[in-house]
Amino acid sequence: MIAKLPRARRTKLDAYALGALLPSRLLEPVDAEQAAAVLRAAHDAGEAVVVYGGGTLQRSSNAPSRYDIVLSTKRLTALYDYDPRDLTIGIGAGMTVATLNAALAEHGQFIPLDVPFPSRATVGGTLAAGWAGPRRAAYGRARDLLIGATVALADGTLVKTGGMVVKNVTGYDMGKLYVGSHGTLGAIVRANFKLLPAPATRRMAIAPFDEELRARAVAHAGALALEPVVLLAVDGFREAVPPARSRLIALLEGSEPVVERATRELRSALGAAGVAETRLLDGPDATRAFQSLLDAYAGIESDDSVTFVARGLPSDAALRAQHVRAALPRAETIADLRTGDVIVRVRDTSGAGSNDTAVPSIDRVVRRLLGRATVVCAGSTARVDAWGEPPSTIATMRELKTAFDPRGVLAPGRFAGGI
Repeated sequence: MIAKLPRARRTKLDAYALGALLPSRLLEPVDAEQAAAVLRAAHDAGEAVVVYGGGTLQRSSNAPSRYDIVLSTKRLTALYDYDPRDLTIGIGAGMTVATLNAALAEHGQFIPLDVPFPSRATVGGTLAAGWAGPRRAAYGRARDLLIGATVALADGTLVKTGGMVVKNVTGYDMGKLYVGSHGTLGAIVRANFKLLPAPATRRMAIAPFDEELRARAVAHAGALALEPVVLLAVDGFREAVPPARSRLIALLEGSEPVVERATRELRSALGAAGVAETRLLDGPDATRAFQSLLDAYAGIESDDSVTFVARGLPSDAALRAQHVRAALPRAETIADLRTGDVIVRVRDTSGAGSNDTAVPSIDRVVRRLLGRATVVCAGSTARVDAWGEPPSTIATMRELKTAFDPRGVLAPGRFAGGI
């Protein structure tokens, strides 16, 4: 079966380089059984495999310590068991998020994946990377809506968890184990989701503010009775949503009366804070602007640029972002006032932009100020550890890796602590 799988020419393999390593083969299985056969053969031969979707979040983990085979999911694009009346769907892991969104939109449904570059990003890759977008405060994370999965394990065993019925609890939580594992525990080949009705109306509000109004604007926007689905304080990221000034960005979704009322309350609150202008984008314009902002999360500005994300409390997200900009004047930040995330993008990873000469690198500055911060994306010359210091649970994580992949077949070295 392996011999019949499509293989890549050497020139095509360059696109799959990770760090200094280049794979020797690219295999593109067409179904779950072929994916399992690839892993079974690699397991028996002692080869290392990296599962690859659209590649949009591949730089959010470290380069592997060994790398022989790329297992591409690009042909695993089947649409299974979609009945809009049941609000459930099963899809191949290689389906792009844009294709999934289009299929669901025809029936007024959606999954809030909120990924950068959805025309390339795959559903399986989004799950494996543990991506959690800014709308999760309103709708939940992708893992919360995952009700079943089919996974190819390191030895070629195919396992199924959960099912296609929301109340089916057989193995329900096991599928979530692979979410955020960066392909180190298994290759997700199929995912089943619970769906949500799509909001009828979408509006984005963009409110530039002067620095002296920052604290008041953030406080007033954060105290709204009708909370926006997304509420961000953005400094930099000019390519995403103009203008270049500091600005609050709110995404409003729901029925038309609810969005209209939320708009009035937002404008009134920001006006009371001294913010003079709130620009509105509706429908497709709001969708395009929101997607541009998501793309900026994982966009590479230069070869040495790095974007970090740090989780935390919504109440102090703006202050944490401000501390980073004070220490790193060239840093660009997004403070998510609903989820508590702080996104930091820096272009100088040598540490030369820091006013703290005792700290030799940008990643140490960011992590000292924000605590545990992980990399969203990094340029080709950036030299940063994607994970920073291993978490306190590292021993348990190593035990899991050993149990699921004792021979180190799946993406060895990519995860925290060199797992």
